[in-house]
This record gives sequence, C-alpha cells and structure tokens, in this order.
Amino acid sequence: MTASGTMSRLAVAFMVPAAICVPAVSQVAHPAARVASPAVAMDAASGGAVPEIRAQLSPRRYTTIAAEIGARINRISAPEGSAFHAGQSLVSFDCSLQQAQLARVKVALDIATKQLATQTRLSELNAVGHQEVEQAEGEVAKQRAEIGQIQVMLSKCHIAAPFSGRVAEQKVREQQFVQPGQALLEIIDDSVLEVEFIMPSRWLASVHPGSMVQFAVDETGKTYPAKVTRLAARVDPVSQSVKVVAAIEGRPRELIAGMSGRLIVNR
Repeated sequence: MTASGTMSRLAVAFMVPAAICVPAVSQVAHPAARVASPAVAMDAASGGAVPEIRAQLSPRRYTTIAAEIGARINRISAPEGSAFHAGQSLVSFDCSLQQAQLARVKVALDIATKQLATQTRLSELNAVGHQEVEQAEGEVAKQRAEIGQIQVMLSKCHIAAPFSGRVAEQKVREQQFVQPGQALLEIIDDSVLEVEFIMPSRWLASVHPGSMVQFAVDETGKTYPAKVTRLAARVDPVSQSVKVVAAIEGRPRELIAGMSGRLIVNR
C-alpha cells in the first residue's frame, strides 16, 4: 500500500465521527427548548390569564324525608319532580291501628276517672284507705300518658314539607309498608342555585363575599354571573386551598341542580 493510500483511509476514519457529532449537538438544544416553554406559560398565567375551575350547581337546601313510624303509605302527594310548598303534606300513612289504640285508651281513661271519683268518695266516708285513692289517681295518670304517646304517634302519620321546593327522588311507592327511619323522599330547595368550588388560598386577597364570578354551564352552553356568598372557616393546611360558595344571580329556568361547568374567577 502506498503512503498516499494510507493517508486517505485515515482521513476517512477520522471524518466519520465528526459527521456523527453534528446531529448529536442539534439534539441537545431540543430539551432546553422544552424546559423553557412551561416557564413562559407560567409567566403568562401569572401575568393575567383567567383561571378556570370545574364546579357543579347545587340547591340551597336539601334533605331526605324519612318515616318516623312503621306503617303503610296511603298517599304520596308530591311525586318525583313535582313542586311543593312549605307545610304541605308530602306523605300520609295508614294509622288506623293507632287511632283504634287511642279510642281504647280513652275508654280506659274514662273508667279510671270514674273509679277515682268513687274511691275519693269512699275515702271521705272512711270506707277505704288513702292507698286505694292513690292507686286510682295513678291509673288515671297512666291512661293520660298513654293518650299523649298515641297522639304523638298520630302526628307522625302525615309528613309536612319543611320548606318549599321540589322532589328530587322518590324512594318508595304508595301502599308500601315502611319501617321507622326508612328514606321516603329526597327534596331540594332550588329557588337559589349555588356553586361550590375550591380555590387556592392565595386568591383570598381578591376573592371575598360579594365578589362576582362567571359560571359557564356545559349543558346550556351559556355563562351565568354568580356572587360569592360565603367562604370556609379555615384554609386546608395541606393543599393550601379554601372552599367558596357563590349563588347564581337571578333564577334562570333552564338551570337544574347537578349541572356542571367551568367557574371563571377574575382576579
């Protein structure tokens, strides 16, 4: 092999690694560019971007109506989805057994009252002792107490609405026998719809009761104004967040409790 041939091959051998290193240098620049992008996004966010939080509409008040006595349901006057007024009877039970018990005890009270009068008269004539009179008085008191107990049970035969609202869910049917404590109806007061959301505690400087926010509802595709009504009593020390409740302004008829969307907080 000639000296010129050897030098040519050595030149090729050293030129190949040099060619490979070129793309390697260009690849190092891409990760640096990717790291810079979030920093730019974070600066943009802190520079005035509007934060958005997922939230859900909830009624102002809600509760579960349960049976207080064991009885058969006679009538449900407010079926699922219907509206009702405060004080309106929602559920009525068959209380014929309790009414019969009340009638029986009233008869027993009448007998005990007459017996007491007789014992009192005999005591005045020294025909009986004071103990007999006390026993007759005790029997009268016992029957009166039983009447009071049955009357309390009869007052549970009708369940009245604690507030005006609507029936969200009906859990039982008419003519069904229920046990004490069994859930009957879930009712809500949707005259005012509220939005509950969690926000960073650092926003407390600009978000307070009376502040206005916007709620974009997914189901309607519209945005509704809401006013912050109250804040939680404390900040979660772990997440550094706080619970906030805002009320939808007015009462748009198309809104229903349970709808969800994006809450936009202007800071």
